[in-house]
Amino acid sequence: MKEKSSSLLLFLVYAGGFLLLLEWLWPLDILTDTQSVSIFYLYAAFCFFLTFMQVPWYFAVPLKLLGLLFILDGLFIGERIFSEAWWLIVYNQLSYNLQAVTAQEWWELTAFFRSFLFLVLLWLVSYLLHFWLVIARKAFFFIVLTFVYITIIDTFTPYEGQASIIRTFIIAMVVLGLLHVQREFGGEDVGRRSRNPLFSAIPLITVILIAAVGATILPKFAPQWPDPVPYLQSATGGIGPGGNGNVVQKVGYGENDSRLGGSFVQDDTLVFQAVVRDRQYWRIESKDRYTGKGWEDTLEQPVTSVGPDELEYSTFEDDVEAEPSRGFLDFTDQANFRKLVYPYGVTSLGNLERPIDIALHTQTGEMETRAGNDSVQPERYSLNYDAPSFELNTLRDVTGGDPASIQEKYLQLPSSVTQRTRELAAEITAEHDNRYDKAKAVESYFSSNGFEYTTTDVAVPEEDEDYVDQFVFETQQGYCDNYSTSMIVMLRAEGIPARWVKGFTGGELTDTDTELFDTTMNSYDVTSANAHSWVEVYFPDVGWVPFEPTQGFTNNADFYTEVDTDPSESGQDETESPEVDTPEQEEQGNPQQIGEEEEETAGTASGGNDGISGTTILLSALGVLSVIGIALYLTRLRWLSWYYGRRFRRQGDADAFQSSYRHLLNVLDKRIAKRRSDETLRAYAKAIDHRFEGNDMQRLTNQYERLVYRKEDRLQRNDISELWENLIKKALS
Repeated sequence: MKEKSSSLLLFLVYAGGFLLLLEWLWPLDILTDTQSVSIFYLYAAFCFFLTFMQVPWYFAVPLKLLGLLFILDGLFIGERIFSEAWWLIVYNQLSYNLQAVTAQEWWELTAFFRSFLFLVLLWLVSYLLHFWLVIARKAFFFIVLTFVYITIIDTFTPYEGQASIIRTFIIAMVVLGLLHVQREFGGEDVGRRSRNPLFSAIPLITVILIAAVGATILPKFAPQWPDPVPYLQSATGGIGPGGNGNVVQKVGYGENDSRLGGSFVQDDTLVFQAVVRDRQYWRIESKDRYTGKGWEDTLEQPVTSVGPDELEYSTFEDDVEAEPSRGFLDFTDQANFRKLVYPYGVTSLGNLERPIDIALHTQTGEMETRAGNDSVQPERYSLNYDAPSFELNTLRDVTGGDPASIQEKYLQLPSSVTQRTRELAAEITAEHDNRYDKAKAVESYFSSNGFEYTTTDVAVPEEDEDYVDQFVFETQQGYCDNYSTSMIVMLRAEGIPARWVKGFTGGELTDTDTELFDTTMNSYDVTSANAHSWVEVYFPDVGWVPFEPTQGFTNNADFYTEVDTDPSESGQDETESPEVDTPEQEEQGNPQQIGEEEEETAGTASGGNDGISGTTILLSALGVLSVIGIALYLTRLRWLSWYYGRRFRRQGDADAFQSSYRHLLNVLDKRIAKRRSDETLRAYAKAIDHRFEGNDMQRLTNQYERLVYRKEDRLQRNDISELWENLIKKALS
């Protein structure tokens, strides 16, 4: 009996070793063009079986060689096996490939010879694992190699190794445990050897399986280390905006935009700090020519030399209402683009650490900063600017024709733009009769039609594909370059001049009490991750007006109307980009569901009757539970509000805020105004604020959307908790 148990134990060890070897073979089907990979699995199993059965070498070697020849015959040789023509083919294959090996021309090796070498390798590995598992009774080194192999190919290849890691862990623990049992029961201790080794092996395997299942289903931490692939690829030239092809690029401002697409790795390196009253988009340049793959600047001239106190560049006309403002920028060593970063309406610079000249490209707004003959990046400077405000009725009433120079430069489209792109542009704008509403229709199209903002797994168009066509009709996922380029192409297809603009978004609010220019201002950290592209649309007699089509981003430009209008007529807040409804609505019913479940549980009768006293006690308990359940249900909004408020005050993080915000929506929905199914969060927040005569709900909603759509991981304001509590009190009063 003990001999059978030992044989079964040895078989289990062998089976575990074979399964570990299979983890090396599974990726073949994904990573190579190997055909009939199952044959190699079967040959490996055949070699393991002969070794396990301890077949003498003078029988095992011919059998393994015969199996090898049968496989090669079935895969590559059409002649009758072992015929004269068959042996001639084998001889020619071996002689040709051996000559290639001698000449070190590895690329000349044929599929026949590569398969032959791989089968021989499987043959040798079966002997190697026999030595480790049976003779040495050690498998730790092979297990470590297996883990290293899986993690490397999972990181650097398309092979998904998550399930493989779990399988390898389970198999490895079982094999190590069984080898330990073998060593324990194979010693000289007679008392120990008198026990059945399976009695120790079965509990061991059971514990391992339970632990593995628990570890698999339990929640996991997010990756704690950044993805190393993009940083390693940077050493080969694959990193940087405007990279080439399918490499992963590093997010940040770059000059080469001729080949858009591909994934980005996030980079939160601080580029500069901005101290301004209101958040700004920081402009650097625009580009005019769309190639079907990216953008090029054909407007290098004219270039004029201007001083920092007289920039004389504006994207809008003098008639546009503008408010004089001031700001201050402080750059880090990471700002290596040697170009001026400025807000809309910039008029002059000051507080420079050294004199500079500015080469202004009057067509694109690019301003190169120079000290003598050298290009430099100013370490810091203050700036004066006239922040524009665009009147909506003026934009809608624009009737004049576009100047010929504007049409020539900013209506250009390459032949790669497809007919279906043009037809979609016409369909989106068909219901509108003015330029502004047409532009807004295209701007809002992406957020309401299932497009996804992402910086990973972003496609690069093939040579015969158009960048916009691929994004709009095929992938529908990408980042700012995809959205902004698509909007411009569709506007140009409708005869509306538009151009592509690059720079930085406003950054992260870090301080609301910065003293500057004898006033209190806000301070923002702008990182490489804030590099961005957006759209400018030309309006006759107004100038260039910024638009923001990228999902999850907000246009910082100010729009107003001189005549008060009913918000329901416009259908959306004109100062904001529309957003799609979010699935958070589905979670709002949870407090009610909790209460209903408690009430139902409290009202359920129990079976059985142990006498009058027992029944009385049971009914009394059920009555008390029913009363408690009803009380909890009727007061659920108040005690849940207390719970979420206490949690938010104690944790103060983004997750606690999102939970508290969803509860606030539920309270407002039940106590104040029910949210329509087609109503966006912003529109609902505006209606709530109108009812309460404030703007707390809009401020909370803006913070919530930044966390959800922009994937920010921390709150931007310190008074969020106070705003939330004020609204809860108003709703419950």
